[in-house]
Amino acid sequence: MRTVAVLGGGIGGLAASYYLCKSPQVTKVILLEASSRFGGWLWSTRRSDGAVFEHGPRGIRPAGAVGSNTLNMVDDLGLAEEILPVSYSHVASRNRYLYVNGQLHKMPSGIRPAKTHRLKLADIAVDSLCRGVFAGDCRKLSVRSCFPVLYNAEQHRGSIVLGMLLGSGEAQVISRGPLAKRSKKESWAQWSLKRGMQSFPEAIAENLQQSGRVQLHKEAVVKQIDPSASGWQVHLEDGVVSADHIISALPAKALSSVLPRSCQPLTQQLQDISSVTVAVVNLEYDGAILPVMGFGHLVPSSEDRGLLGVVYDSVPFPQHNRPDGQTTRLTLQQDCIPQYYEGHFQRVESMRGFIRNNNLALSLTGSCYDGVSVNDVIFSGRTAVEELLGTVV
Repeated sequence: MRTVAVLGGGIGGLAASYYLCKSPQVTKVILLEASSRFGGWLWSTRRSDGAVFEHGPRGIRPAGAVGSNTLNMVDDLGLAEEILPVSYSHVASRNRYLYVNGQLHKMPSGIRPAKTHRLKLADIAVDSLCRGVFAGDCRKLSVRSCFPVLYNAEQHRGSIVLGMLLGSGEAQVISRGPLAKRSKKESWAQWSLKRGMQSFPEAIAENLQQSGRVQLHKEAVVKQIDPSASGWQVHLEDGVVSADHIISALPAKALSSVLPRSCQPLTQQLQDISSVTVAVVNLEYDGAILPVMGFGHLVPSSEDRGLLGVVYDSVPFPQHNRPDGQTTRLTLQQDCIPQYYEGHFQRVESMRGFIRNNNLALSLTGSCYDGVSVNDVIFSGRTAVEELLGTVV
């Protein structure tokens, strides 16, 4: 394996490049990003007055194998001192709300006896959760693909409740580094970084640059990819890149538009993966104006179909506050969250089956396939590299 081209410089493409660099099997990595910056949806605005606005994920959960995997990367990048942890005992972890009938209602925690009003609340909570995580419709989304922990719990224990009590049988095992061990010891519920989440992709990009094995290209729009005798020819606006293998971290529809005609069955299935657009509005206020203290509140579709929820950023991460001034900032994140509709798992299996059966030197990674969280996307990049190289990285 001499040269691998990674398409897309969001967190998925950066993660894949990071893991490729750990293997002596790979001579060169070429990372191609269409925009003027790396990081994708991990995007922070840092103001001169000290305020930090997030335009994408506000924090990352450390739970599970994928959470430990991410923290191991953070450790390796030298970002441990930048971590802002939020424990399970913190008010932002204990208090989460639903906005129903014009009022905030604290979401219950733990397993309690089912009563009619609680079942109704559960319906609203599931609807709100799907909107809060996927900005989607719970009636259309696949439980298996969107909430694999719940699905595995039910599969292994016969019921979701028993599975959550006894464990879902998670197969992935990742050894914990110092930071992951610390998160376990201190019971972290989530974490961010002092200068915002954008610090994470920035650190990865710097690490790749310093490795001497990665060519990083911004504003490199992929126009077409064609098979060649040794792998692929990647056509850009101003030239052609040759690669033995391609790892695509592009959105599914973007990849479908550049594949050759010989990949028509794969192209069609990629086009079937939908995504939604979300507007992120950051608001600042003088003084303490929150009616409650907590993580924030979700809004069910029955209350307001246009508003997904409100996150009280100042509660879990007061370090991102500004000392004075007022600003409102809106960002429209076009097609930012893929929708895993019923049959998504089978569709992804079929796509990867087509790639195997046709001996295509192509790997699929990113939020369109194996999970939309930052942890899932990073782990997907690692998995793609390990399957390509046939070894653990």
